[in-house]
Amino acid sequence: MLTYPVQTRSPVANAVYALLNPIPFGFFVAALIFDVVYARSGEILWVKSAAWLITLGLLSAVVPRLVNLVHVWRRANRADRAEKLDFWLNLFAIAAAILNAFVHSRDAYAAIPEGVWLSVATVILLSLGAIIVAVSGSVQRGVNHG
Repeated sequence: MLTYPVQTRSPVANAVYALLNPIPFGFFVAALIFDVVYARSGEILWVKSAAWLITLGLLSAVVPRLVNLVHVWRRANRADRAEKLDFWLNLFAIAAAILNAFVHSRDAYAAIPEGVWLSVATVILLSLGAIIVAVSGSVQRGVNHG
């Protein structure tokens, strides 16, 4: 019988991931809010600001995704199903955000409604990943709320 040593993320990688992982979510939520405000008001400032927020969110998502990539897919780590599902949901969210960046690069009037739907999809995918990891972590640790 083969036994694998239990390895976890290094403390430095864990700190970097914990520090940088929430930042893209904030940018994408702000972009969603700006898209909705633009859809209601028609003021071009909002859609252009949303384009910048999406770009900043994509740039800030690079480092946490690389840390997560190494953690989830390295053989010695043996990541659980929730972490793998979170990885894929984040990957699909980033793909939606890339498409959203291309949509927002068009004329402001052409960015809506596709920009709003892609912003909603990005935020929902990121939220689902965070919820799954949080619920899985509390179940594994035996935390009982209630």
